[in-house]
Amino acid sequence: MADWMSPLQNVNRGYRKLIIWQDAIEYYALTCSIFRSFTYELRRVGSNQIASVDSIHGNIAEGYCRRSLNEYLQFLYIASGSLGESVSGLHAYVRADQITEDQFQAADRLSYKIENGMKKLIEHLQLKRESGEKWEDSFVIKESNAIYSITETEEQAI
Repeated sequence: MADWMSPLQNVNRGYRKLIIWQDAIEYYALTCSIFRSFTYELRRVGSNQIASVDSIHGNIAEGYCRRSLNEYLQFLYIASGSLGESVSGLHAYVRADQITEDQFQAADRLSYKIENGMKKLIEHLQLKRESGEKWEDSFVIKESNAIYSITETEEQAI
């Protein structure tokens, strides 16, 4: 458990064990470190980037805490949209020389990992829904982490 994670636990806090949520938190921390020093003229741009990244972990958590598979998927779709928005921003900001190539690469690598994990998790949950398999609202996360794991080939691409 990371030192910033609260030891308080209940069924609604199980999302904290999701690797994808943990990575989204790391992406948020990295984004804050990159964009908090933006000049006054670019403060809104930096604030918007931080907000789009903040939405990712929040929607993963909110969807996880919902009681239906459809609601969980809907929040994962929203998180995925926010992730796309943030990646688009990264490309614009590095092109405009507002962030460095190193900052871009660090954020792009982490967002890429999250994108692939999000895609796998969504696909798995969609298959579960389509198969008619009963959704367990017991907040068990073991299958989510197994699905999120990336292959060795994907790891090399990061």
